[in-house]
Amino acid sequence: MWLWYDWRAAAVSDSDGNLLDVEEWDGWKNTDAVCARMDIIAFGALTPEAERLSERFPDAKVLIHGDEDLPDADWPIPSEEALEALDRAAILLSKRGVDAAAGDPDRRLEHILRASDELRTTFITIEGRLVEWVGLFLPEARFEKDRSGLAKKVINASNLSDLAEEIGIGMPPLGPTDAEWDSLHDWAKSVWEIKNRLESMEDVVRELASQHLPSLSGLLGPILAARLCVEAHGRARLARLPAGTMQILGAEKAFFNHLKTGAPSPKHGHIFMHPWISRSPRWMRGKIARTVAAKATIAARCDEFGGETWSQETIDAVAAKVETIRSENSTPPQR
Repeated sequence: MWLWYDWRAAAVSDSDGNLLDVEEWDGWKNTDAVCARMDIIAFGALTPEAERLSERFPDAKVLIHGDEDLPDADWPIPSEEALEALDRAAILLSKRGVDAAAGDPDRRLEHILRASDELRTTFITIEGRLVEWVGLFLPEARFEKDRSGLAKKVINASNLSDLAEEIGIGMPPLGPTDAEWDSLHDWAKSVWEIKNRLESMEDVVRELASQHLPSLSGLLGPILAARLCVEAHGRARLARLPAGTMQILGAEKAFFNHLKTGAPSPKHGHIFMHPWISRSPRWMRGKIARTVAAKATIAARCDEFGGETWSQETIDAVAAKVETIRSENSTPPQR
Protein backbone atom coordinates (compact mmCIF):
# COMPACT_ATOMS: atom_id res chain seq x y z
CA MET A 1 0.00 0.00 0.00
CA TRP A 2 1.33 3.40 -1.00
CA LEU A 3 0.45 6.95 0.01
CA TRP A 4 1.23 9.34 -2.84
CA TYR A 5 1.16 13.12 -2.45
CA ASP A 6 2.23 16.32 -4.16
CA TRP A 7 1.62 20.04 -3.45
CA ARG A 8 -2.11 19.81 -4.33
CA ALA A 9 -3.42 16.32 -3.60
CA ALA A 10 -2.78 12.99 -1.90
CA ALA A 11 -3.98 9.46 -2.63
CA VAL A 12 -3.63 5.91 -1.33
CA SER A 13 -3.19 2.98 -3.71
CA ASP A 14 -2.90 -0.77 -3.25
CA SER A 15 -0.23 -2.90 -4.92
CA ASP A 16 -2.47 -3.38 -7.97
CA GLY A 17 -2.73 0.35 -8.64
CA ASN A 18 -6.29 0.72 -7.34
CA LEU A 19 -6.95 4.02 -5.58
CA LEU A 20 -8.40 3.48 -2.11
CA ASP A 21 -8.82 7.10 -1.09
CA VAL A 22 -8.09 10.57 -2.47
CA GLU A 23 -7.78 14.01 -0.84
CA GLU A 24 -7.52 17.14 -3.02
CA TRP A 25 -6.83 20.78 -2.13
CA ASP A 26 -8.92 23.43 -3.87
CA GLY A 27 -7.11 26.53 -2.65
CA TRP A 28 -4.50 26.55 -5.43
CA LYS A 29 -5.88 29.74 -7.03
CA ASN A 30 -4.29 31.72 -4.19
CA THR A 31 -0.63 32.26 -5.19
CA ASP A 32 0.57 32.89 -1.62
CA ALA A 33 -1.11 29.68 -0.47
CA VAL A 34 0.60 27.74 -3.27
CA CYS A 35 3.95 29.24 -2.16
CA ALA A 36 3.29 27.94 1.34
CA ARG A 37 2.55 24.50 -0.10
CA MET A 38 5.82 24.55 -2.06
CA ASP A 39 7.71 25.37 1.12
CA ILE A 40 6.11 22.32 2.76
CA ILE A 41 7.28 20.13 -0.12
CA ALA A 42 10.76 21.69 -0.10
CA PHE A 43 11.23 20.80 3.57
CA GLY A 44 10.04 17.23 2.97
CA ALA A 45 7.02 17.60 5.24
CA LEU A 46 3.55 16.15 4.67
CA THR A 47 0.76 18.30 3.30
CA PRO A 48 -2.51 18.38 5.31
CA GLU A 49 -4.09 15.98 2.78
CA ALA A 50 -1.24 13.53 3.15
CA GLU A 51 -1.41 13.76 6.94
CA ARG A 52 -5.12 12.92 6.96
CA LEU A 53 -4.63 9.92 4.69
CA SER A 54 -1.67 8.79 6.73
CA GLU A 55 -3.89 8.69 9.81
CA ARG A 56 -6.48 6.60 7.96
CA PHE A 57 -3.90 4.27 6.42
CA PRO A 58 -1.02 4.06 8.90
CA ASP A 59 0.53 1.08 7.07
CA ALA A 60 0.82 2.92 3.75
CA LYS A 61 4.32 3.70 2.51
CA VAL A 62 4.59 7.46 2.00
CA LEU A 63 6.08 8.52 -1.34
CA ILE A 64 6.16 11.96 -2.95
CA HIS A 65 5.23 12.61 -6.57
CA GLY A 66 8.00 11.68 -8.97
CA ASP A 67 9.39 8.81 -6.90
CA GLU A 68 10.38 5.87 -9.12
CA ASP A 69 9.02 3.32 -6.65
CA LEU A 70 5.42 4.45 -7.14
CA PRO A 71 3.12 1.88 -8.78
CA ASP A 72 1.14 2.75 -11.89
CA ALA A 73 -2.17 4.24 -10.84
CA ASP A 74 -4.59 6.98 -11.81
CA TRP A 75 -3.02 9.54 -9.46
CA PRO A 76 -4.83 12.93 -9.21
CA ILE A 77 -2.42 14.92 -11.40
CA PRO A 78 -2.95 18.74 -11.40
CA SER A 79 -4.88 20.33 -14.26
CA GLU A 80 -3.31 22.75 -16.72
CA GLU A 81 -4.83 25.67 -14.83
CA ALA A 82 -3.40 24.40 -11.55
CA LEU A 83 0.05 24.00 -13.15
CA GLU A 84 -0.11 27.61 -14.36
CA ALA A 85 -0.84 28.67 -10.78
CA LEU A 86 2.16 26.60 -9.70
CA ASP A 87 4.36 28.43 -12.23
CA ARG A 88 3.23 31.80 -10.89
CA ALA A 89 4.01 30.69 -7.36
CA ALA A 90 7.46 29.45 -8.42
CA ILE A 91 8.27 32.86 -9.92
CA LEU A 92 7.06 34.60 -6.76
CA LEU A 93 9.19 32.30 -4.59
CA SER A 94 12.23 33.07 -6.74
CA LYS A 95 11.69 36.80 -6.29
CA ARG A 96 11.31 36.33 -2.55
CA GLY A 97 14.52 34.32 -2.50
CA VAL A 98 16.40 37.09 -4.29
CA ASP A 99 14.99 39.69 -1.89
CA ALA A 100 15.97 37.55 1.09
CA ALA A 101 19.49 37.09 -0.25
CA ALA A 102 19.85 40.85 -0.74
CA GLY A 103 18.87 41.43 2.88
CA ASP A 104 20.98 38.63 4.34
CA PRO A 105 23.56 40.30 6.63
CA ASP A 106 25.95 37.36 6.19
CA ARG A 107 26.01 37.85 2.42
CA ARG A 108 26.26 41.62 2.73
CA LEU A 109 29.11 41.32 5.20
CA GLU A 110 30.92 38.86 2.94
CA HIS A 111 30.75 41.13 -0.11
CA ILE A 112 31.88 44.30 1.65
CA LEU A 113 34.71 42.47 3.45
CA ARG A 114 35.92 40.74 0.28
CA ALA A 115 35.75 44.06 -1.58
CA SER A 116 37.76 45.83 1.12
CA ASP A 117 40.36 43.02 1.08
CA GLU A 118 40.74 43.37 -2.69
CA LEU A 119 40.99 47.14 -2.39
CA ARG A 120 43.62 46.82 0.35
CA THR A 121 45.69 44.54 -1.87
CA THR A 122 45.54 47.17 -4.60
CA PHE A 123 46.36 49.95 -2.13
CA ILE A 124 49.43 48.16 -0.78
CA THR A 125 50.72 47.63 -4.32
CA ILE A 126 50.27 51.20 -5.54
CA GLU A 127 51.48 52.71 -2.27
CA GLY A 128 54.63 50.61 -2.51
CA ARG A 129 55.12 51.88 -6.05
CA LEU A 130 54.80 55.46 -4.82
CA VAL A 131 57.41 54.91 -2.10
CA GLU A 132 59.86 53.38 -4.58
CA TRP A 133 59.19 56.11 -7.12
CA VAL A 134 59.83 58.95 -4.68
CA GLY A 135 62.84 57.08 -3.29
CA LEU A 136 64.32 56.97 -6.78
CA PHE A 137 64.56 60.77 -6.86
CA LEU A 138 65.12 61.28 -3.10
CA PRO A 139 67.34 58.38 -2.04
CA GLU A 140 68.02 59.95 1.36
CA ALA A 141 64.35 59.87 2.27
CA ARG A 142 63.09 57.31 4.79
CA PHE A 143 59.39 56.56 4.96
CA GLU A 144 59.25 53.62 7.40
CA LYS A 145 57.59 55.68 10.16
CA ASP A 146 55.28 57.79 7.99
CA ARG A 147 54.66 55.71 4.90
CA SER A 148 50.92 56.44 4.90
CA GLY A 149 51.45 60.21 4.86
CA LEU A 150 53.71 60.27 1.82
CA ALA A 151 50.86 60.50 -0.70
CA LYS A 152 49.48 63.64 0.96
CA LYS A 153 52.93 65.24 1.00
CA VAL A 154 53.43 64.60 -2.71
CA ILE A 155 49.96 66.01 -3.47
CA ASN A 156 50.69 69.19 -1.50
CA ALA A 157 54.08 69.71 -3.16
CA SER A 158 54.23 71.63 -6.42
CA ASN A 159 57.57 70.09 -7.41
CA LEU A 160 60.29 67.79 -6.12
CA SER A 161 62.11 70.63 -4.42
CA ASP A 162 59.04 71.42 -2.30
CA LEU A 163 58.71 67.74 -1.41
CA ALA A 164 62.37 67.50 -0.38
CA GLU A 165 61.95 70.57 1.80
CA GLU A 166 58.79 69.11 3.38
CA ILE A 167 60.58 65.85 4.18
CA GLY A 168 63.66 67.70 5.42
CA ILE A 169 66.34 66.41 3.08
CA GLY A 170 68.50 67.90 0.35
CA MET A 171 67.71 67.96 -3.36
CA PRO A 172 69.56 65.55 -5.65
CA PRO A 173 71.54 66.98 -8.57
CA LEU A 174 69.05 65.63 -11.10
CA GLY A 175 65.30 65.54 -10.61
CA PRO A 176 62.32 64.39 -12.66
CA THR A 177 61.10 66.19 -15.74
CA ASP A 178 57.87 68.14 -15.53
CA ALA A 179 56.01 65.28 -17.23
CA GLU A 180 57.48 62.76 -14.79
CA TRP A 181 56.52 64.91 -11.82
CA ASP A 182 52.97 65.26 -13.15
CA SER A 183 52.72 61.47 -13.43
CA LEU A 184 54.11 61.02 -9.92
CA HIS A 185 51.71 63.65 -8.62
CA ASP A 186 48.71 61.92 -10.26
CA TRP A 187 49.85 58.58 -8.85
CA ALA A 188 49.94 60.06 -5.36
CA LYS A 189 46.38 61.33 -5.86
CA SER A 190 45.28 57.80 -6.79
CA VAL A 191 46.95 56.41 -3.67
CA TRP A 192 45.23 59.00 -1.48
CA GLU A 193 41.82 58.41 -3.07
CA ILE A 194 42.05 54.62 -2.70
CA LYS A 195 43.21 55.02 0.90
CA ASN A 196 40.15 57.12 1.71
CA ARG A 197 37.87 54.70 -0.13
CA LEU A 198 39.37 51.77 1.79
CA GLU A 199 38.86 53.52 5.13
CA SER A 200 35.25 54.25 4.17
CA MET A 201 34.61 50.61 3.25
CA GLU A 202 36.17 49.35 6.46
CA ASP A 203 33.94 51.74 8.41
CA VAL A 204 30.97 50.04 6.74
CA VAL A 205 32.37 46.62 7.72
CA ARG A 206 32.63 47.82 11.32
CA GLU A 207 29.07 49.11 11.27
CA LEU A 208 27.58 45.91 9.80
CA ALA A 209 29.63 43.63 12.07
CA SER A 210 28.70 45.61 15.18
CA GLN A 211 25.01 45.20 14.30
CA HIS A 212 25.19 41.56 13.23
CA LEU A 213 27.77 40.34 15.78
CA PRO A 214 27.62 42.79 18.70
CA SER A 215 29.14 40.53 21.36
CA LEU A 216 31.84 39.08 19.14
CA SER A 217 32.67 42.55 17.80
CA GLY A 218 32.99 43.86 21.33
CA LEU A 219 35.36 41.03 22.25
CA LEU A 220 37.54 40.82 19.12
CA GLY A 221 36.82 44.03 17.26
CA PRO A 222 34.34 44.30 14.37
CA ILE A 223 36.86 43.67 11.55
CA LEU A 224 38.10 40.40 13.05
CA ALA A 225 34.55 39.37 13.99
CA ALA A 226 33.45 39.96 10.38
CA ARG A 227 36.41 37.95 9.05
CA LEU A 228 35.60 34.98 11.27
CA CYS A 229 31.93 35.14 10.28
CA VAL A 230 32.77 35.20 6.56
CA GLU A 231 35.34 32.42 6.95
CA ALA A 232 32.70 30.24 8.65
CA HIS A 233 30.14 31.04 5.88
CA GLY A 234 27.68 32.79 8.15
CA ARG A 235 26.84 33.59 11.75
CA ALA A 236 24.70 30.47 12.22
CA ARG A 237 27.56 28.14 11.30
CA LEU A 238 30.09 30.20 13.25
CA ALA A 239 27.95 29.87 16.38
CA ARG A 240 27.93 26.08 16.04
CA LEU A 241 31.69 25.69 15.71
CA PRO A 242 33.64 24.24 18.65
CA ALA A 243 36.29 26.42 20.26
CA GLY A 244 39.11 24.42 18.68
CA THR A 245 37.80 25.13 15.20
CA MET A 246 37.25 28.80 16.04
CA GLN A 247 40.89 28.95 17.13
CA ILE A 248 42.33 27.73 13.80
CA LEU A 249 39.67 29.22 11.51
CA GLY A 250 41.60 30.68 8.59
CA ALA A 251 44.56 28.26 8.97
CA GLU A 252 42.97 25.35 7.11
CA LYS A 253 45.96 24.78 4.81
CA ALA A 254 48.34 24.44 7.73
CA PHE A 255 45.88 22.18 9.55
CA PHE A 256 45.43 19.78 6.63
CA ASN A 257 49.18 19.81 6.07
CA HIS A 258 49.49 18.74 9.70
CA LEU A 259 47.06 15.87 9.11
CA LYS A 260 48.79 14.83 5.89
CA THR A 261 52.48 15.14 6.79
CA GLY A 262 52.57 15.26 10.56
CA ALA A 263 53.86 18.84 10.59
CA PRO A 264 53.14 20.86 13.75
CA SER A 265 49.49 21.81 14.01
CA PRO A 266 48.60 25.52 13.76
CA LYS A 267 47.93 27.28 17.06
CA HIS A 268 45.81 30.05 15.59
CA GLY A 269 44.20 31.30 12.39
CA HIS A 270 42.56 34.68 11.86
CA ILE A 271 42.29 35.10 15.60
CA PHE A 272 46.04 35.81 15.63
CA MET A 273 45.17 39.31 14.34
CA HIS A 274 43.95 40.27 17.79
CA PRO A 275 46.57 42.25 19.77
CA TRP A 276 46.14 39.94 22.77
CA ILE A 277 47.75 37.21 20.67
CA SER A 278 49.86 38.95 18.03
CA ARG A 279 51.59 41.22 20.58
CA SER A 280 52.31 38.43 23.05
CA PRO A 281 55.56 36.43 23.14
CA ARG A 282 55.63 33.40 20.88
CA TRP A 283 55.59 30.79 23.65
CA MET A 284 52.33 31.97 25.19
CA ARG A 285 50.32 32.68 22.04
CA GLY A 286 48.81 29.18 21.92
CA LYS A 287 47.47 29.44 25.48
CA ILE A 288 46.00 32.87 24.87
CA ALA A 289 44.52 31.77 21.53
CA ARG A 290 42.72 28.86 23.22
CA THR A 291 41.26 31.14 25.87
CA VAL A 292 40.18 33.82 23.41
CA ALA A 293 38.69 31.25 21.00
CA ALA A 294 36.65 29.69 23.80
CA LYS A 295 35.24 33.08 24.79
CA ALA A 296 34.67 34.02 21.14
CA THR A 297 32.61 30.86 20.66
CA ILE A 298 30.34 31.86 23.55
CA ALA A 299 30.03 35.41 22.21
CA ALA A 300 29.07 34.14 18.74
CA ARG A 301 26.38 31.92 20.25
CA CYS A 302 24.98 34.86 22.21
CA ASP A 303 24.75 36.82 18.96
CA GLU A 304 23.11 33.98 17.02
CA PHE A 305 20.66 32.67 19.59
CA GLY A 306 19.49 35.95 21.08
CA GLY A 307 21.61 35.99 24.21
CA GLU A 308 22.40 39.11 26.17
CA THR A 309 24.95 41.32 24.42
CA TRP A 310 28.29 41.23 26.19
CA SER A 311 29.00 44.22 28.40
CA GLN A 312 32.35 45.96 28.72
CA GLU A 313 32.68 44.36 32.16
CA THR A 314 32.51 40.88 30.61
CA ILE A 315 35.12 41.80 27.99
CA ASP A 316 37.36 43.28 30.69
CA ALA A 317 37.15 39.96 32.55
CA VAL A 318 38.50 38.18 29.47
CA ALA A 319 41.28 40.76 29.20
CA ALA A 320 42.15 40.14 32.84
CA LYS A 321 42.35 36.40 32.17
CA VAL A 322 44.73 37.05 29.26
CA GLU A 323 46.92 39.17 31.53
CA THR A 324 46.96 36.33 34.06
CA ILE A 325 48.20 33.94 31.37
CA ARG A 326 50.92 36.42 30.44
CA SER A 327 52.08 36.84 34.02
CA GLU A 328 52.10 33.09 34.68
CA ASN A 329 54.12 32.40 31.53
CA SER A 330 56.50 35.35 31.54
CA THR A 331 59.54 33.22 30.72
CA PRO A 332 59.85 30.77 27.83
CA PRO A 333 59.57 27.07 28.76
CA GLN A 334 62.69 24.95 28.98
CA ARG A 335 63.25 22.82 25.90
